[in-house]
Amino acid sequence: MELGLVAKTSRNVCIELKDTGIFYTDVNNYDIYINGVYTQSTNRVITSIYGLLPGTDYNIEVVESAQAGDAGTRNEANKGSLSVHTDFEYVTLNVRDFGAYGNGEHDDTLAIQTAIMACPENARVYVPAGTYKITTLFLKSNLVLDLAKDAVLSAFTERERFGILPGMIQSYDEKDEYNLGTWEGNPLDCFTGIITGINVENVVITGEGTIDGCASFDNWWKDAKIRKIAWRPRLVFISHCKNVLLHGVTVTNSPSWTLHPYFTDNIRFVDLKVINPANSHNTDGLDPESCTGVEIVGVYFSVGDDCIAIKSGKIYMGRKHKVPTSDMLIRQSCMRDGHGAVTVGSEIAAGVHDVKIKDCIFLNTDRGLRVKTRRGRGKDSVLDNITFENIKMDNVMTPFVVNSFYFCDPDGKTEYVGSKNPLPVDDRTPRIDRLTFKNIECHNCHVAGAYIYGLPEQKIAEVTMENVHIDYAEDAKSGVAAMMLGCDASSKRGIVAANVKNLKLVNVSVNGAEGEPYELINVDSVVSK
Repeated sequence: MELGLVAKTSRNVCIELKDTGIFYTDVNNYDIYINGVYTQSTNRVITSIYGLLPGTDYNIEVVESAQAGDAGTRNEANKGSLSVHTDFEYVTLNVRDFGAYGNGEHDDTLAIQTAIMACPENARVYVPAGTYKITTLFLKSNLVLDLAKDAVLSAFTERERFGILPGMIQSYDEKDEYNLGTWEGNPLDCFTGIITGINVENVVITGEGTIDGCASFDNWWKDAKIRKIAWRPRLVFISHCKNVLLHGVTVTNSPSWTLHPYFTDNIRFVDLKVINPANSHNTDGLDPESCTGVEIVGVYFSVGDDCIAIKSGKIYMGRKHKVPTSDMLIRQSCMRDGHGAVTVGSEIAAGVHDVKIKDCIFLNTDRGLRVKTRRGRGKDSVLDNITFENIKMDNVMTPFVVNSFYFCDPDGKTEYVGSKNPLPVDDRTPRIDRLTFKNIECHNCHVAGAYIYGLPEQKIAEVTMENVHIDYAEDAKSGVAAMMLGCDASSKRGIVAANVKNLKLVNVSVNGAEGEPYELINVDSVVSK
């Protein structure tokens, strides 16, 4: 077995048990030994180890075992080792020393913020076990924020306690503008996130603790589509930042989108738990918007909307800034219970390209891959080189949805958006180029195997499906495959493809569909092997 180092700080490391499975290991149990001493067991491919010492050499050994910590059951033929030197740490700032109570009642915002602002380079702010009531904590550059096991940053929910990020502030010479707030792809006033970073770099949030937005239908989720003072906050909002790592923590009960990196480069999300109730409103798990160099590895999602939604703004932001989301890797993650496992859109006016999703599990989501776009997103809204590889889906209603007629906007049901007749191609017309789906198993589907619908005037350039196998649940439920006008409810429908230039089907099986396994409409070229 080969071990890989995924991330490390002065106190914590994250390792990968390579080629041992997808998210969960194929073997029930592996034991982990640190410098020869048993410390923990794992059934996860991506596994974190906490509570180490700074500036120290460690030998990490992982051995297959039938019983945790029992050396007599070690399978010496299936083991691996890795040497790690933890980062240097100058000093630890314990938030209790700065006046934080951690009793679940006292407002600890100022005390923790004081520790953050006082933290020098190569140091960490440490939050020990306890419940710390806060509004917003602002990050600064060169910071490590370490949440201990059973440490909870618990947010207040009264709107009046939160600051507001203005959507747009005009420059003094009236030639430019300063964008801070954002809501669903537009520069609009919003409340500060529970954790907020603006124009900072070299930031780490790590540990076994929890960031709890405390949202419920009594506060943030009530009247979710109505702006009250400002739009709802994100749980973690990272805006115009560089070199950020979020590792280990649990994030839950978000007021709206949970993790929102915005115009940020080189950001990593490692071994997190992202959990919101299935019926919560607008609580996407992770929404990179106009970001470059995003890595999501070993993250568990269970949310009330899309697990991951890749974005680049609506047409104003797309035209003005022209910053796509690109160079993104999602791997060894588990997405369950959301609307879409991995969604691209619908706010993608600056485009999305070079995205790879591999070695993931999708469970009980409405859709697996979900592309949402529409007329009006603009000519810069180009989706290209998006690849899904080595994915296992179970009980996903429709595994593949590409929808060029997405209607969930105020004007989404107009003739312009919804017409199936070709319209003139102009500067409002989006484009989808290359989509690839390879080595994917889809079991117990319900509505349709795939529903891929391009614009008649701007067909999808290329869709490749290779080694894709689809079957259906015996008691398949009826539902709507795509949120577009004219898409009627169905069940056990096969692969639907419309308005596609080149469709490549290599070793694709559709077992148990009712009706024709393939419905092809206005497809120029089909290669089937």
